[in-house]
Amino acid sequence: MKRLLIGAAVGALMLPATATFAQQMHTFDDGHQHECMDEACTVFSLFPSVGQDPAGSGWKGTDAPRYGTWGFDLAARDLSVAPGDDFFRYANGLAFDQIEIPGDRTSYGSFALLRELSDNRLKVMIDTLVADPSLAAGTDERKIADLYRSYMDTDRIEALDAQPLQPYLAAIRAVDSHDAMAVYMGGTQGRFGSSFFGIGIGDDAKDPDRYITYASQSGLGLPNRSYYLDERYADKKELYLAYVERMLTMIGWENPAETAQQIVDLESQIAEAHWTPEQNRNRDETYNPFTPAELASAAPGFDWAGYLNAAGLGGIERLVVRQDTALPKIAQIFADAPMPVLQAWQAFHTVDDMAPYLSQRFSDAQWEFRGRDLSGQPEQRARDKRAVSFSEGVMGEAFGRIYVAEYFPAESKAMMEELVANLRVALAGRIRQLDWMGEETKEQALYKLDNFTVKIGYPNKWRDYSAMEVRADDLVGNVERAGAFRWQYQLGRMDGPVDRDEWGMTPQTVNAYYNSTKNEIVFPAAILQPPFFDPHADPAVNYGAIGGVIGHEIGHGFDDQGRKSDGDGVLRDWWTAADAERFEARAEMLGEQYGTYEPLPGYPVRPALTMGENIGDLAGITLGLAAYQLSLDGEEAPILDGTTGTQRVFLGWAQVWNSKYRDEALKNQVATDPHSPAQFRVIGPVRNLDAWYEAFNVQPGDKYYLTPEERVRLW
Repeated sequence: MKRLLIGAAVGALMLPATATFAQQMHTFDDGHQHECMDEACTVFSLFPSVGQDPAGSGWKGTDAPRYGTWGFDLAARDLSVAPGDDFFRYANGLAFDQIEIPGDRTSYGSFALLRELSDNRLKVMIDTLVADPSLAAGTDERKIADLYRSYMDTDRIEALDAQPLQPYLAAIRAVDSHDAMAVYMGGTQGRFGSSFFGIGIGDDAKDPDRYITYASQSGLGLPNRSYYLDERYADKKELYLAYVERMLTMIGWENPAETAQQIVDLESQIAEAHWTPEQNRNRDETYNPFTPAELASAAPGFDWAGYLNAAGLGGIERLVVRQDTALPKIAQIFADAPMPVLQAWQAFHTVDDMAPYLSQRFSDAQWEFRGRDLSGQPEQRARDKRAVSFSEGVMGEAFGRIYVAEYFPAESKAMMEELVANLRVALAGRIRQLDWMGEETKEQALYKLDNFTVKIGYPNKWRDYSAMEVRADDLVGNVERAGAFRWQYQLGRMDGPVDRDEWGMTPQTVNAYYNSTKNEIVFPAAILQPPFFDPHADPAVNYGAIGGVIGHEIGHGFDDQGRKSDGDGVLRDWWTAADAERFEARAEMLGEQYGTYEPLPGYPVRPALTMGENIGDLAGITLGLAAYQLSLDGEEAPILDGTTGTQRVFLGWAQVWNSKYRDEALKNQVATDPHSPAQFRVIGPVRNLDAWYEAFNVQPGDKYYLTPEERVRLW
């Protein structure tokens, strides 16, 4: 099953790409693609409080890192570089040079460090639970322990080998018609397998009090269409072909070499029909309501009624199609494909989906392609680390309930509430003073800002897992039951009101997000730690770091797509035509800047793909600085170790993005990720702020100098 990112614009520090059913259960290896800010870090040697486990297990400590004496590591700077030539290196260069990307990761930085910290804490929880023989059956704690046990039971997993796969392969071989295959694809919701189309349930972007079904393009085994059609990724396509052949050989499928080529050729046709990532960002173009009958008429060749019925959605009266011109083409490709090719395609995607839960020969084969060849990851993560990620992926909120009780102090939430309030005041003042926006639009913008919901730390209510069965001796069964539980949860919401208390991330997630249909900004507990937030740090650093994060998420409500929803979360045009035109002109200027950035030769940033996050970053540091200046209440900021308050705001922003990537990870990011690479999340926004030029004496002739007329001024 393919996971569908649906409905509302959801802006975060980093964003999950479409994932397989298996990937819904846990975070694979690096987990590089996210929707929020998930990027920066530095090696453990820079943070003495996070020491190596003396037992040599590879697990590290559970204490949050510290940076310098007042929240910024002055020794991280490369003072040989002028701020205007490369502010990323000026702020982080020496620390960046010391970063060693662990062998089981494709990048490393502040986000990765805190993700490891969360994992270490989760491992302590799991070890405690596994060692407790008194846990009652059916409790969340017992289920967590049994999930971990099932993943670590390698003797049983090796003994079973491919046996759990056989019922699926038999069912696929029994599919004898295109209509039957459409029904089979619908049934992959909540179980292993895949479909040419994605389906999901989410808030209705034009009626946010209701849930609605969304249908989307799918059917690819590579990250997106670029990997099939762009010559820069031709080597990855060849490696994929070899991987498909390898998996077909392992399951005993006939003519594996010839069949693998047919599968890749089929997916290449689908890729031609797919919308680009840039097109998929357009919230107006991706909201296309249909009745099921209208969809069947518009996209013939695929049994939509059978597909929806098999997914448990046979009774729906309408759905929203995201790529309305792509789905008819994909349906025709499906109709034209020979049944043996469709069967082989489904068999390959099923084993690819199930591989992490099968014997080592399957899990290694998948990692060697998806981790090593595709993403440049030299080593596979240790099994106990994968087991933690798996268990947490299945019962994330159960972990979260334990996590916040142990690791999230109440004073952190109180301080965050104050920071958010200050950022909102700062933006309100700036909106009132905008010279490019008229009064009518300003009134609507202020209404939207006033109606932001803020969620900090953890949800008000926790997910109930009592209906989900977990067995310590049945890994594949646990994955199947977890998938069915999740899908039934989604189906059960269809006729009820939208749950506005629900969270899209767990408390132990190092990230943050904005949801347009709920008009909410959400900050999980795990990101509220250094370098993002430190209650003992200088306020300027906090305003640049977590203040920038808050401003980033608020900014998503006013980026090129988030701005399309009003203060009640309704997707509608609340802008005057003149104000919209002026906004778009400024956004285009920003895009032109980002189009010149090239993290690797021949792989420039795609400004239309990254526009929302770039606007979010510009809003983040702008509002963080403005809120800090308001917090001074007219007083002079202190000088700390020769740095001014304004300088420390910018340094705090830069520090959170200190991260290093393997080349293959950067290539993937450019093709698929709505976030710009880390160094340009530092350089790109700051060069548009007058205060940066004044604080660091940036002059004409410096590499990233912009004249005042060239600087983009949005929020």
